[in-house]
Amino acid sequence: MLSFSFKALFALFFCLITTVFDPVAAVKHENFKTCEQSGFCKRNRAYADKAAASGSSWVPPYYLDPSSISVKDGQLKGVVLKSLGSETDIVRLPLTIHFLESGVARVTLDEEKRQKGEIELRHGSPARKERYNGVQDWAIVGGLTIDKKVSGNTEEKETIVTYGPNKNFKAIVKHAPFSIDFLRNDETQIKFNAKGWLSMEHWRPKVDREEPKEGEPAPPEPTEDESTWWEESFGGNTDTKPKGPESIGLDITFPGYEHVYGVPEHAGSLSLKETRGGSGAYDQPYRLYNSDVFEYEMDTPMTLYGAIPLMQAHRKDSTVGVFWLNAAETWIDIIKSKTSSNPLSLGIGGTTDTQTHWFSESGLLDVFVFLGPTPKDIIQAYNELTGYSQLPQHFALGYHQCRWNYVTDEDVKDVDRKFDKHKVPYDVIWLDIEYTEGKKYFTWDKDNFPNPIDMQKQLDSHGRKLVIIVDPHIKNEGNYPVVDTLKSQNLGINNKENNIFEGWCWPGSSYWIDAFNPSALKWWKSLFAYANFPGTTPTTFLWNDMNEPSVFNGPETTMPKDNLHFGNWEHRDVHNVNGLTFVNATYEALLARDDPKHPRRPFVLTRSFYAGSQRMGAMWTGDNLASWDHLEASIPMLLTQNIAGFSFSGADVGGFFGNPSKELLTRWYQAGAFYPFFRGHAHIDSRRREPYLAGSPYVEPITQALRLRYSLLPAWYTAFHTASTTGEPVMRPMWYVHPSDEAGFALDDQFYVGDTGLLVKPVLKEGAESVDIYLPSSTEALYYDYFTYEQYTGSGKTVHLDAPLTGSTPVLIRGGHILPRKERPRRSSALMKWDPYTLVIALDNSNNAQGELYIDDGESFEFQKGAYIHRRFRMFSSSTSSSSSSSLQLVSENFDIEQGSSKEAKAFLKSVKDMRVEKIVMIGAPKEWEGTEEVLVREDGVGERR
Repeated sequence: MLSFSFKALFALFFCLITTVFDPVAAVKHENFKTCEQSGFCKRNRAYADKAAASGSSWVPPYYLDPSSISVKDGQLKGVVLKSLGSETDIVRLPLTIHFLESGVARVTLDEEKRQKGEIELRHGSPARKERYNGVQDWAIVGGLTIDKKVSGNTEEKETIVTYGPNKNFKAIVKHAPFSIDFLRNDETQIKFNAKGWLSMEHWRPKVDREEPKEGEPAPPEPTEDESTWWEESFGGNTDTKPKGPESIGLDITFPGYEHVYGVPEHAGSLSLKETRGGSGAYDQPYRLYNSDVFEYEMDTPMTLYGAIPLMQAHRKDSTVGVFWLNAAETWIDIIKSKTSSNPLSLGIGGTTDTQTHWFSESGLLDVFVFLGPTPKDIIQAYNELTGYSQLPQHFALGYHQCRWNYVTDEDVKDVDRKFDKHKVPYDVIWLDIEYTEGKKYFTWDKDNFPNPIDMQKQLDSHGRKLVIIVDPHIKNEGNYPVVDTLKSQNLGINNKENNIFEGWCWPGSSYWIDAFNPSALKWWKSLFAYANFPGTTPTTFLWNDMNEPSVFNGPETTMPKDNLHFGNWEHRDVHNVNGLTFVNATYEALLARDDPKHPRRPFVLTRSFYAGSQRMGAMWTGDNLASWDHLEASIPMLLTQNIAGFSFSGADVGGFFGNPSKELLTRWYQAGAFYPFFRGHAHIDSRRREPYLAGSPYVEPITQALRLRYSLLPAWYTAFHTASTTGEPVMRPMWYVHPSDEAGFALDDQFYVGDTGLLVKPVLKEGAESVDIYLPSSTEALYYDYFTYEQYTGSGKTVHLDAPLTGSTPVLIRGGHILPRKERPRRSSALMKWDPYTLVIALDNSNNAQGELYIDDGESFEFQKGAYIHRRFRMFSSSTSSSSSSSLQLVSENFDIEQGSSKEAKAFLKSVKDMRVEKIVMIGAPKEWEGTEEVLVREDGVGERR
């Protein structure tokens, strides 16, 4: 979200730090660090290079003291000693390895002196002395139960711990040098510190070197580069680093794994690239440092708005992963090396090892290890730790119409009427910052939005909602009660002197709420009460932007790292989790505004995110461009979000910056109809582009794409229910669904929607009128065109599909699936609530199919009390006793046997008693079924009927 309607002073200021909007302008690289400009990144890379150059002569300085080791009650504890050159000059690093009931292992390494507060801070800083250990309070919500039945054995050189649900996992902890190998079924899957690149920069006092007096020899040069230990400057800001150097680094190797995925957010391929140069590789590490990067580039490891430090490695029939629990700035190098057992094979038939090198500026070394073996095992264990995706309100899965900005309440109502006039469905209209009075949140512009309640009444008459933006920066202006309270009650983020931090954002001079502060959270919740925020209603929902946080005059367009948060933790320690805390505050505020006896699920959209943000709402990929490469990049970006546990994700349809061609806009709607979060958005300087403005022949396929989305809402809602209970992604890449098919491991331009069997391949190239879609290697490789029912067979090959612009997105449905949909076109999802269902049954080669349907009230939490319907549909072939002929039976049964019989469950079942399946579409029926007019239906509590 960008704006240029500032008061004169701020407009002048902003012109000094940026340029006037230009649709073809690119990201300003000079505003963001490269690894060479980041002191700790440069040091960790240099350390790895030194170790690699030393070869077998490299002796890592870290070893585990055997006398300190204990294995008890599911934990291995010990002390890793860092040698500084002599037997007495050592640093003690407490080690704990937790073995969890889920089969996950957690490795934590701390620094004793900092842990005990036995260090001195420079400049009289009030910052905390410890390494930050609070990120788990925000990211972790479960899954930490320790398995007390693990067994361990310490020998002279190593300690072996056997663990896991089936006791088929092992951790082999080698003492000197310290390293850990993680095995599944006695095969090594993951290695820690196999390369010897472990680094934990210990505390040391700053020694000021005096200049030698005349005639005296110069003192020896330091053996390490100390230039960025004690302060570091970038973009006109100097980081005072009161705790000195404190980075952590570790090499993590995946032997035999060629593909690694995850660690969003980056605008690149699904399968992560190498980062140390060479053909097709990057020369920079993947960076995780949440930043306001507008007009971002494609195919780069450059940081973007969010960070989820979860990486998965995959090879044929095996998936493993690691979760690096650290909220500080983090970089990840990736190197792949191919080995061959036969030196004459020229690399044919060899295996590839992927070596990764992780380093963060501060905090603990805290890593979770997942040994799979399936992709589902990894994502389920990860979501058990960080929480499952929110089950959103039903309306949130419809289409969202946004631009910066709808300028008046009459403008909003006019757009609403025109959607109806042109028979284009939508559910939500959005207001950017211009709805406020002078960019002061919790206010309305009285001239342009004099009657927001009346505006929302019109929307509500067709079941539609309003989303408004509220960002974390609070305007510094007199007679503004919100900022007065923020200052008087010390609820803001402070600078390094522990005074309230002032920076610049959209309102000009601003302060930032410190959402780590419990008192700030309580205050924030009160601001959203209907009485305190006049003009809002139960149909008003929220958009949190700029929460990286974005600070226009700050280093890298964000906050100084030596700023202080609640508890005197430095901003450097918590930067990547900052956005999550703000969304959490808004989520809690939306819960608090409703009657506690009848709470409704909040809807919050966030730009910045961290592991765990999926519990609170949706995200989008930020300020993209109206260009074909940004459309193309949206698919791997969203697939990466989904396999990182954050399914409710989308990209701005049409591109935020610039003006898309009519062809691009049409293709983007056709693709966006299959984003989990589906929103059109546009910059204030772009032309209006509501769907109905496209004109013929474009408005017809755009409307068709929107109606397709709405017809499939039962399937989408069921997929979101699955994500909210198992963690399985809504958008699924080929390797996730077909983990044995190596040809699909790098594919990132086609995907499945949940368990529906829908295989989608959007048109992503300008001028293209067809696509080639890959059909995976499988014994059940039977697919049908979703629209024409044409059958496609084959295994491990591509098929050619026509995709004219005026047609539909290329979609196949995989044989063996049953898909629920609704076929009556309506103006919004709310108006479809009581419409009957159609079941689309796509038979496999054995004439079998199955699917499911999940229904609840679409807005409350009463599903947690059993107020839902979850049905499984199965179609199968069976022979009758009186005849040798085969018949097909469709069975509908309760998915959950123990649903419960609460009053809420009974009331819900009564409310939907008249809901029915009115039509069944059979695809791939046996030839002998030609002319058949009935099937046998058996339903629990109803019996059989034809």
